[in-house]
Amino acid sequence: MRDPGAAPERTRLAWRRTGMSAAAVALLAGRPAVHPGAGPAEWLIAGAAMGGWAALTAVALHRAPGLRARTPRPAGRAIRAYALITVAFAIIGGLVVML
Repeated sequence: MRDPGAAPERTRLAWRRTGMSAAAVALLAGRPAVHPGAGPAEWLIAGAAMGGWAALTAVALHRAPGLRARTPRPAGRAIRAYALITVAFAIIGGLVVML
C-alpha cells in the first residue's frame, strides 16, 4: 500500500540533511581563514563557502512549503540551483585542499 504523505516528508528531511552537511562543509572550508597567517585567498574561499551555504539554505527554505502542500508542487528550478551550489562546494573543497 502506498503512503502519499511519506514521500514528501522523506524529501523534506533529505533537503534538511543536505543543508546540515553543507554547513559542516562550509565550516571546514572556512577553517584555513582563522589561521594566524591567513591571506586574502583563504578569506575569499571562506566567504564563498559561507555564501554557498546561505544560498543552499535559502533554496531549501523556499522549497519546503511546496513539499508541505496537500499535493506537493514540482520543484522547478530549485533542484537545478541545489545541484549548481553543490558543484560549487566541490570546487571550493578542491581549492581548500590545494592551499
